[in-house]
Amino acid sequence: MSLRKAYFLIFLVLIIDQLSKIYVKTNFTLDYPDNEVKIFDWFRIHFIENEGMAWGTKIPGEYGKLILTVFRIFAVFGIGYWLADSVKKRHSAYLIVAIALIFAGAAGNIIDSVFYGVIFDDSHGKLATLFSPEPYGTWFHGLVVDMFYFPIWKGQLPAWFPFWGGEEVSFFNAIFNVADMAISTGVGILLVFNKRAFPKTA
Repeated sequence: MSLRKAYFLIFLVLIIDQLSKIYVKTNFTLDYPDNEVKIFDWFRIHFIENEGMAWGTKIPGEYGKLILTVFRIFAVFGIGYWLADSVKKRHSAYLIVAIALIFAGAAGNIIDSVFYGVIFDDSHGKLATLFSPEPYGTWFHGLVVDMFYFPIWKGQLPAWFPFWGGEEVSFFNAIFNVADMAISTGVGILLVFNKRAFPKTA
C-alpha cells in the first residue's frame, strides 16, 4: 500500500471526525435533554465532552490536561514514523491500514485538545459558536467531543452475579466519536489479522 493511499485514508477519517464534532458542538448543548437525539432505542447521538482519555478518565492536577495533550502529540509523531517506515519497507497492507487508522484517530482527538478551547465558546445552556470571541478554554486545554452512544441493554444484574450483583448497569455505556472508532478499528485489525499484519519472514 502506498503512502499516498495511507494519507488519503487519514485525511478522510479526519474530515468525517471533525465535521461530525463541529456539527454536534454547534447543534447540541450539554444540558439534558438538549444533548441527545434518539435514533433507535439502542442508538443515540448523545453530546458530551471529556478530557480526552478513555471512559472520561483524566490526569489529576493543574497540568494534567497539558501533559496528556503533549504526550499524545509525541505519540502521533511516533505513529507517523512507524507508518512511513512500514510503507518504505513494503509491509503488509493490513499493518499500514491499521497504523493509518490509529494515526488518524489520535490526530482527530488531538485537534480537539489543542484547538477547541480557543475556537469554541461554552456549550452549557446554549449552542456553541465556532470561532467565538469568548472561547471556553486555552490552547492545549480543549475538551474532546463525543457523541455515539449505544445503550443496547439496561437492567439490574442478578444478585448472584460476581462483583456487580444487584446493581443497575448499562451495556454498552461508552460514548465515543469517529476518531475513537478509527483507533479501535486499527487495533482490532492488528489483533484479529495479526499473522497477516506481521507475517513471519524466513
